[in-house]
This record gives sequence, C-alpha cells and structure tokens, in this order.
Amino acid sequence: MKKGDIVEGKIERVTFPNKGHLRADDRDVIVKNTIPGQNVRARINKKKAGRLEAQLLEVIEHSPLEKRPPLCRNFPACGGCLYQTMEYADQLKLKENEIRDLLAPAITLNPPAGNERGILQEPSDCSCGADGIFEGILPSPDESGYRNKMEYAFGNAVKDGPLTLGLHRKNSTYDILTADDCILVHPDFNAIVKCVLDFFRERGIPHFHKVTHEGWLRHLLVRRAAKTGEILVDLVTTSQDLPDGETENEVLCAFSKRLQELVLEGSIVGILHTVNDSVADVIRNDRTDLLYGRDYFFEQLLGLSFRITPFSFFQTNTRGAEVLYRTAIDFLGDVSGKTVFDLYTGTGTIAQVLAPVAKKVVGVEIVEEAVGAARENAAANGLTNCSFIAGDVLKVLDGLTEKPDVIVLDPPRDGIHPKALPKIIAYGVDRIVYISCKPTSLARDLEVFREGGYRIERIRCVDLFVNTQHTEVVTLLQKNSGL
Repeated sequence: MKKGDIVEGKIERVTFPNKGHLRADDRDVIVKNTIPGQNVRARINKKKAGRLEAQLLEVIEHSPLEKRPPLCRNFPACGGCLYQTMEYADQLKLKENEIRDLLAPAITLNPPAGNERGILQEPSDCSCGADGIFEGILPSPDESGYRNKMEYAFGNAVKDGPLTLGLHRKNSTYDILTADDCILVHPDFNAIVKCVLDFFRERGIPHFHKVTHEGWLRHLLVRRAAKTGEILVDLVTTSQDLPDGETENEVLCAFSKRLQELVLEGSIVGILHTVNDSVADVIRNDRTDLLYGRDYFFEQLLGLSFRITPFSFFQTNTRGAEVLYRTAIDFLGDVSGKTVFDLYTGTGTIAQVLAPVAKKVVGVEIVEEAVGAARENAAANGLTNCSFIAGDVLKVLDGLTEKPDVIVLDPPRDGIHPKALPKIIAYGVDRIVYISCKPTSLARDLEVFREGGYRIERIRCVDLFVNTQHTEVVTLLQKNSGL
C-alpha cells in the first residue's frame, strides 16, 4: 500500500489517543476518530517506518456501540463530540480501557514495594478495584451542558458564504460551522452565539481572513459559572477599520446593548472587547477594553469562591473538577502540618482546597494573570498560608529555598518539561500526585519518575469531557523505601 490508496475495513480496536485499528492487506492501519465496530473507508495519508495511517473518509456501517441518534446538527462534521452517538456508560468503558492499556507497561514495570503491593506481572492484571493500582474511571456529574468556557471563531462554512460563528469543521483549516445548538454547553451559550451572529450579519461586518489577513471579526470568548450563573462575553477583533457606515465605537456600543437585552437563565456580568492583530489563529490579548460591567466573574468550587478573568485557567467542567480534586485530595492523604508545592497551579484551585488543612501551600504558575487571580482568591477566601509565584516551574524551582513535604503536579497538555523533572524528583518527597489531561504525556513522565525511584501506587481516571475522547488521569507516586 502507498499514500493515497483507499482502504476499507472494520475498526477492531481503539488505542489512545483515539486511534482506530483496521486490517487491510494483512497490515495494521490506524484511522483516527473512529469507534470500535465501525466499518469505514479511509485514505492512506502517512507511511513511515512501516506504519500506516489513514484519514477517515466515510463511516460505511455504524458500530453496535452507536445506540442513539446525533444530538446536534453539526455531527459528525464538527468532530468535537466524537462519542455522542454512544451511551455514556459505553463511553466510560471505552476511555477506561484505552487509558488502562496505555499505562499498563508503566504499571508492569513498577519497582518492588517491599511487603506492600507487588508488581503487576501482566497488563491484563491492571484491573479496577480496591486491591488494584488502576482504579477505573469516575463519571462527570453532568453529561451535557458541562463546559464553562468556549472559544468560538468567526468565518464561513464555505468560501465566500455567509458569516458563521462557531467551531472548525473537522480536518479543515478554514471552514467554520455555526455552533448554536452545541450540547456541551449551557443553553445560554447557544443563545449568545445566535444573538452575536445575527447582530454582525445584519451589519455586514467581515470576518478576519487567514489568507489575506483582512477583516475585523476574529473570535468570541464566552465563560459561564456553573454554580453562580455569571457570564463573561469577550469579542475579539483586529484593529482594522470597519466598512463605511459605522465607527468601531458605535458598533461596540450597539453590540453591548444587544447582549444586555438578551433574556438568559444566567446573567451577563461583563462584556469586553479584545484586540488581536496576530496573524496566528489564536486568541491573543493585545488590548482589552471593558464595554459593560466587570472583567471577571465568580465561580464556586468545593465551598470556596473563585474570581475568574477572561484568560485565566479554570477547569472547563466545574462539577467534574470537584470530583477530580476530591480524587487528588484522597490520593494525597493527610497533609496536616505539611508544606505542599502545587506546581502548575493555574488560579490556585487545588492549593486553596488544601490550604485549610496543610501547614503551607506554595503555588507556581507561568501565567501572571492566573497568579494574580490566585492571590486575590486566596485573600477573599481568608487563606493566609498560601503563596503564589509567577514563573516557569523549570526556573522557579532553582530559586526556592523551602522544601516541600508533598508535591501536586497539574501540568499543561505537553506534560512536565524534561529538565524540570529531575528537579522535582530531587526533592525526594514521599508522595507526588500527578494530574494529567494528556495521558500520553503522563506515560512518558512516569518512566522518568520510575527511574528516579518512585513507584505507582494508584491511578484513577476522571471524565471531565463527556462525548469526547479526552479524560483526566490522577496518579499517586510513592517514593521507594530506602531511596
């Protein structure tokens, strides 16, 4: 087989991250974004070192696991909710199996633990249950409407077509599908998308074109607190001139007024305008102006209040995050009288949850805005034993003289910087809890921890991303005795 060849076959199994495997000409072909049991047609697009990968062209026959109809009109073109035709119980089982198989080699190579748990001899021994290292997967409390943040793009679904506002078409750089019936978000999101799209269609204001770099509209950022119902709306545009007829100030005033008139279940507490003149297709903050209200909203999590700004990190599934952090706290065990390092702390959520029982918590985060929010949140929650440092973990650890008793790691998707790992291991703490949103990065980092004298004690998945292929994984690492 060669690049460009068309193959057909049944997806026999799926490995993380969502790589379907079919047999064609007695060869294993990987087809991403597929479900076990589907019969598919795909085109070979990569052939490297004997490995074949193909792009999905068509699902010829659906999987027996697909027991319900699509839940939005953009499925499957959007690609955001790959598993939405599966019952949630089946989604959880599929995710659990993928992560268990991915991490089985790391568990199998676990160093001996004296008279404690022995080594798992075979990957198949990584079973769920109180006596196993792999403890299965916990479901999200909400199966729909759980996302508290969405970044929508302006564009069109076809070249020179009408203005759209939503998400990228699967495997497309340019096509944007209007997402005003998305099941991942609260209905308030969909109402806002429809309102904003109608507003700019009426005025004929163009979107930013990625090829010509001309146009005004770029993105719409919406954040909504699950507990308080407070909403922030941020319109992201270029600084280019608008078409003749209205000034930028007139358009922004009318835009803000239209949103304020919208009837929602929650309440819009802030409307902002961010200027982004970067040619890259990302939301960059060159300047942000407040059009209405305030530039933050409040959310509640595990009994604490958090002040969240437009670009600060906060878990996208609030109620799911409570399950995630309870798992991390359970894994950490008793931290009374101990100093905790919370590395990659974001807005300091875990740090503040641990602070009431710990002696001291030190959070490190590279995003300065998030650190500012963490400090304000800790003060508002009456926590005096939390401190937060703005900077890269790799560099900050060199300047810290204080030593931790336990460490919490919640790094970005790419995992921990390879040069930071030895510094973390050098502290020699008894327990490390690693929260991962990208299990392949976790698997890579676990090998380094194993070589550094740590063994895996517990692993548990927590699903924060219903209907998608993503999940969080919490791992407890224990220092080997005598090391």
